[in-house]
Amino acid sequence: MEDVVTKVPQLDLPAQYAALRDDIRARVDALFESQSFILGAAVADFEAAMADYLGVPGAVGISSGSEALRIALAVLDVGPGDEVLLPAFTFFATAGAVAQRGATPVFVDVDEHFLMDPDDARRVLTPRTRAAIGVHLYGRQMDWRPWRALAEEHGLALIEDAAQSVGSRDALGASGSLGHAAAFSFFPSKNLGGAGDGGLFTSPDPALLERARRYRNHGETQRYHHAEVGVNGRLDALQAAVLHAKLPHLDGWNRARRALAARYAEGIAARGLADVLRAPALPAGEEHVFHQFTLRAERRDALLAHLQAAGIGAAIYYPVPLHRQPCFADLPGAARALPMTERLSAEVVSLPIYPELGEERQDAVLDALAEFYAR
Repeated sequence: MEDVVTKVPQLDLPAQYAALRDDIRARVDALFESQSFILGAAVADFEAAMADYLGVPGAVGISSGSEALRIALAVLDVGPGDEVLLPAFTFFATAGAVAQRGATPVFVDVDEHFLMDPDDARRVLTPRTRAAIGVHLYGRQMDWRPWRALAEEHGLALIEDAAQSVGSRDALGASGSLGHAAAFSFFPSKNLGGAGDGGLFTSPDPALLERARRYRNHGETQRYHHAEVGVNGRLDALQAAVLHAKLPHLDGWNRARRALAARYAEGIAARGLADVLRAPALPAGEEHVFHQFTLRAERRDALLAHLQAAGIGAAIYYPVPLHRQPCFADLPGAARALPMTERLSAEVVSLPIYPELGEERQDAVLDALAEFYAR
């Protein structure tokens, strides 16, 4: 069997690095000259820059997005006996963080835009419901208004899983500024990605910020004095240096992603594929950041095989919904029907989208789609 030649990679991080090499290396060299690798000025400066960018009173650098979620739950005192609402259609870490805190994930269906459905959430509320985690999936911001109403009515803590949405905004504000707490991921493939794992915790509440800052460092209040049992969850200075070099470019990169998304939608329509490929909405008044460009496709599995055979870096996010994961099979709500979640898991396919993609490679993707549906 011949190896497939990659014509359009799913991501092109070498191209991004080439454009920023000098700035990144200068910051990393300065860090090595200082030998200040744990917290220190590099982390503090990046935290301040992110807080300013997001319009929040503070930000706390964390070792990963998953750890940021766990810390958000911890500082909100979510734990054993509590139930947490979360979408069944998202990455595993959202539910994993809840389970690792000893709380119970309660899976909620999503709407046609891949976002957690507040009406379905009301169906599974119980006296034990303590919090809800809303995921801004693929870079589209959830409408936070019905969730604020639900939280006020039932005394819930609201956590934003902003792992895929850094830079997104709507009329209410930026993702990461809307809930009681928020968690970001800086995994290398994210719109703002590091040179390894990294994350961020944000909150409008100074007390939660202070507790998160303490909790990420073993619960330490001063050297060798510990107010609580925390974790080793610090963002390392190397990641902070790389991320700080990239941050000034984020809005431009996100604009490029929106332009590519619009061009994909136009290309799908122009090739007569709108009946078999449902493109994501381009909402007016919102700044969708298109971490993924995710279609709902007829004959999805065959299409994916065709694209991959053609050297197109397409992928499925996510083929197995959370309520169907074996590790959650014993949860009380695991057998509940979640029709939209299950439909999406069978239909979604994500196409390459990143600022360095270019029209020539994007046209190759569109032509491969047309070729498949012409058969």
